[in-house]
Amino acid sequence: MARTKEFDPDAALRAALELFWERGYEGTSMSDLVERLGVGRASIYATFGNKRELYLKALARYEEGLLPDLLADLSRPGAALPGVRSLVRRYAAEATAEELRLRGCFVTNTAAELAPHDPVAARRVERNWDQLETVLHSALTRAGAQGELPAGRDPLALARMLLVLLQGMRVVGKASADPARLRDAAEQALALLDR
Repeated sequence: MARTKEFDPDAALRAALELFWERGYEGTSMSDLVERLGVGRASIYATFGNKRELYLKALARYEEGLLPDLLADLSRPGAALPGVRSLVRRYAAEATAEELRLRGCFVTNTAAELAPHDPVAARRVERNWDQLETVLHSALTRAGAQGELPAGRDPLALARMLLVLLQGMRVVGKASADPARLRDAAEQALALLDR
């Protein structure tokens, strides 16, 4: 008869996500994980695999909550640009909020730390960015069709610009507590959407 696990894998994965998010991949040791999760090393390996596999599972858990929120914000009936504006301003505010800014975005952190030398992590980051770009492109295409964008604006190019801006705000926010820097950048980008 198989032994039942003596811990909640979902709670352990959430704890691992929090630890990796606080310290990064390289800054987190297996000993740190054992201590934070309250689970033996052998149980971690048996349930999640090695540290890298656990990190990638934590990244997947983080991503699960991102797209549904974005879709909800950017798919509301009616005018599309208010949702886009709200999203950009929210990113700027979160990137300078003291309780959030030092952690940054887990995907962006992965892009900076692992993607340059880990092809699997790079693909995961790229997939996440593709999803964000697609959601933005869809909202901006709808905005163009509804006459909210100036004539001649390319919704795909605007979506890509906003994607780069949003990710850049996450990086700058980790190193700078100056909210004006990010707020001004966000407003200048949003001015490109004005009619």
